[in-house]
Amino acid sequence: MTFTAMVAQPPPVPDDPGGRGEDFGKSSPVGLLVLLVFLVAVVFLARSMTKHLKRVPASFDPPAGKHEAAEEATEHREEKNGASS
Repeated sequence: MTFTAMVAQPPPVPDDPGGRGEDFGKSSPVGLLVLLVFLVAVVFLARSMTKHLKRVPASFDPPAGKHEAAEEATEHREEKNGASS
């Protein structure tokens, strides 16, 4: 009489399951340094942007007096160019 036994075994596990080695999820000191440099850069950029935005006028429309003077100067130049041609 022959007796055969079947035993269940777990599948073999690869050495590096999906790129998750021993150091998976750990950051290095270089990564921390890069993150800090980015944070400092963002702070300086925000300060610079705030300074520039404070200088922006509320409206880009020319004042009424200057607009009329600019129109007169344009008309005067057109008349001068037309007369000299």
